[in-house]
Amino acid sequence: MNKHLIAALTAATVALPGYAADSYTVDPEHTFPSFEVKHFGYSTQRGRFNKTSGKITLDRTTKTGTVDIAIDVASVNTGMPQLETHLRGESFFDAAKHPVIAFRSKDLKFNGDTLVAVNGDLMIRGVIKPVTLNVTGFRCAPHPMLKVETCGADANVTIKRSDFGMNFMVGPVSDDVKLLINVEAMKD
Repeated sequence: MNKHLIAALTAATVALPGYAADSYTVDPEHTFPSFEVKHFGYSTQRGRFNKTSGKITLDRTTKTGTVDIAIDVASVNTGMPQLETHLRGESFFDAAKHPVIAFRSKDLKFNGDTLVAVNGDLMIRGVIKPVTLNVTGFRCAPHPMLKVETCGADANVTIKRSDFGMNFMVGPVSDDVKLLINVEAMKD
């Protein structure tokens, strides 16, 4: 082969654009992180957060991406206004000092083409801890009504609230808290 042809092929290969990750914006109308906690051993109490925002990038070819989620602590909703006020207070989320719960991914884990876990850092009350979100129901497809690619999933992890400085009534109210995050995000 001639040296000029090899140089031209090498230059053309280097000049080819790489695959870029697709960018998605979290749909706040269909993303409501929730929690479950055992209450005095009687029942499982549940609550959710009504305001969530975030960005997700996803490159399904290289199986890489990022997840950045921000949850507005003041939007906590349990159906009991007095409990919500208590949860926003210093004994629990301390929303005045720490208005956001945040999750930022470190890496994504796939099984074939299916996202199965997201490793990252969870910040609650300014305390950052590594967690692995287990992912089920992952799907990307055109939205049937809006005609834009949408990805969705359900993720969950169990944390110890005391790890994040929420020690009030640990024992009667379980230290273990299950976080459930249903998320939908639309391609930018």
